[in-house]
Amino acid sequence: MKRIKLLLFFTFFVTSFVFSQNELPIHSDNSTLKPLGSLFNKDLQKELELQLNKNPKWKNLIQQNKLAVGVIDLSDQNHIEYARINGNNMMYAASLPKIAILLAAMDALEKGELKETPEITNDMKIMISKSNNQAATRMIDRLGFDKIESVLTDEKYQLYDEDHGGGLWVGKRYASSGATNREPLKHLSHAATVNQVCRFYYLLANGKLVSNDRSKQMLAIMEDPALHHKFVNTLDQIAPEARLFRKSGSWRNFHSDSILVWGKDPKRRYILVALVEDAAGEKIIRNLVKPIEKALKIN
Repeated sequence: MKRIKLLLFFTFFVTSFVFSQNELPIHSDNSTLKPLGSLFNKDLQKELELQLNKNPKWKNLIQQNKLAVGVIDLSDQNHIEYARINGNNMMYAASLPKIAILLAAMDALEKGELKETPEITNDMKIMISKSNNQAATRMIDRLGFDKIESVLTDEKYQLYDEDHGGGLWVGKRYASSGATNREPLKHLSHAATVNQVCRFYYLLANGKLVSNDRSKQMLAIMEDPALHHKFVNTLDQIAPEARLFRKSGSWRNFHSDSILVWGKDPKRRYILVALVEDAAGEKIIRNLVKPIEKALKIN
């Protein structure tokens, strides 16, 4: 009887562990969650550089600091790997930094600074899924630039860090009028680095943005994007079964995309971020997915 009980307990423990590793947010605690910088992997870095430098145009853009890419391999929760190219190069990121508005809103809701109404819930959803500028502007007006900045620079997140190239920033309404609060390094209104956007998704996937419940709420808002271009265009074809959590942006020659890919097969679980300054940026980002998956040895 004792052996049976032990066997049942062990089976329950293993099943629960496997289930938790397949869920989002990933079950993790602060004592085991490693800082993103410590996850840098030289082998993945080598593969990333090899795949991207095969394309002469991409190589040229990288050398000009006009293409930045970051990837986190989540396939093995006990051995997460990170690699990046031009990781601290901050660029104009158009609508991608709306994820920063979402985070600030969740922080405000958690602290009772903002009331969770149907209007706010809907604005958060369409701001991300449809990249609706009017909804994003309404959220900025409710929160204020000081609130958004305080969350992005909070030591818990460090999503904007002047000592490491800047990062995520929202300092202008997504409208033609209104006050501004541009970031201090390059005076950009809507900015990002791949390092800090990767950090955002890494913390989100592990339930560390505001709280586990708020992270889960953010994941629900970011899942099933309404816009099927860039990364999503390719993933719809090669991994239609995968869950996608995503935010992108485009303005003139500036194009960006960020995604958490969560496939049924653990091999296809990763975070990918790209920032491009080029007229063909949408196509470049769309075409990055397959080489990245080669670097991750998915194919």
